Amino acid sequence: MINEIKKDAADRMKKSAMALQQNLTKIRTGRANTSLLDQIFVDYYGSQSALNQVANVSIEDSRTLKITPWEKDMIQPIEKAIMNSNLGLNPVTAGIIIRIPLPPLTEDRRKDMIRVVRQEGEQSKVAVRNVRRDSLGDIKELLKEKMIGEDEERKGQEEIQELTNQHVEEIDQIVAVKEKELMVV
Repeated sequence: MINEIKKDAADRMKKSAMALQQNLTKIRTGRANTSLLDQIFVDYYGSQSALNQVANVSIEDSRTLKITPWEKDMIQPIEKAIMNSNLGLNPVTAGIIIRIPLPPLTEDRRKDMIRVVRQEGEQSKVAVRNVRRDSLGDIKELLKEKMIGEDEERKGQEEIQELTNQHVEEIDQIVAVKEKELMVV
């Protein structure tokens, strides 16, 4: 019983860390990265489609992304979607290719982004702690129903706390790596 609770908690905590890593890929570090455009949706004949489903997104050089729409008619909607995305990017069209030059980050912008990274990290830690709270509640429920003894309860609580500490540490490491990446000029 406790092993099932522990396994479920570990899975959910791992998902929190993975979600943080996924969210941090969207935060620009000054280098071109196609995942920067993953959250952009384009009006494709009346329905919203992900940018990578209507065009090929690639890296041209370290500071430029290149978008090649599969249909020539999609150039305008793609440019409009990028400009409306609040990413601070200005697409440049050259025939059937859209280039997105990434401006260098200023010191103030880097500090703002580090603040955002830390907030994302803190939200992930809160998610991990919520999983801990739920798991400890499940263990207390087992004790209350007399399915386990007090020793097993105490051992289960310690194991859940150990899991929590491991995942909080992992989140701290992910945040530290992203901060370091942001500060590289």
